Amino acid sequence: FKPLINLLREQQLDGDYLQADETRLQVLKETGKAAQSDKWMWVIRGGPPDQPVVLYHYDPSRSEEVPLRLLDGFEGVLQTDGYAGYNRVCRENTITRIGCWDHARRKFVEASKATPTKKKGTKVSKADVAIGKIRKLYAIEKRIETLPAEEKTRQRQQLAQPVLDDLKAWLEKNSTRVPRDSLTYKAIQYTLNQWDLLTGYCQDGKLHISNVLAENAIRPFAVGRKNWLFADTPR
Repeated sequence: FKPLINLLREQQLDGDYLQADETRLQVLKETGKAAQSDKWMWVIRGGPPDQPVVLYHYDPSRSEEVPLRLLDGFEGVLQTDGYAGYNRVCRENTITRIGCWDHARRKFVEASKATPTKKKGTKVSKADVAIGKIRKLYAIEKRIETLPAEEKTRQRQQLAQPVLDDLKAWLEKNSTRVPRDSLTYKAIQYTLNQWDLLTGYCQDGKLHISNVLAENAIRPFAVGRKNWLFADTPR
């Protein structure tokens, strides 16, 4: 299978838009690692638009060396969550990185769930307000999903940019109005820190608002942690 895998990788790296993600995996017998320690399954998805490739790679490490190796030779756009392990490969190669709105939204959803049960007539939580504003971005994507890439770019500039401007102003205003140890504060800071990456999708209609396709590809391993629990060996 190795020649086939190499051919798939060459095909994938020929494209100019990739999505990447990684998830924990417990492997009991990994040289130099405790059985209880986390190892990692990585996924790279993308390539030519009409022939996307999904490749998985197991590695006991989550270090920046792994994406540096997996993305060697790639030039284009890389979409990930906010994990800093992808910084070096983007810095040392001709790679433009963009972020994932699903990941940012998820942090506000967690903050909303942690908010004490609201009684009828009480104010909506700030986390819920943020979720409502982010939902508008997804509504725009739903409306323009069948348009050609060039028209998507134009529509995003016209429709999504005002929503993004409003959201950023709201985040900056409210960052000092919530407790610094709260999940809402952490969600606000994450979103502001990732802002340039999160808004990168607006520059090109072929890009997605989130990394969900890569997340969906790696989900069987996340589900597996609850079902088969662990692997015995790397093999």
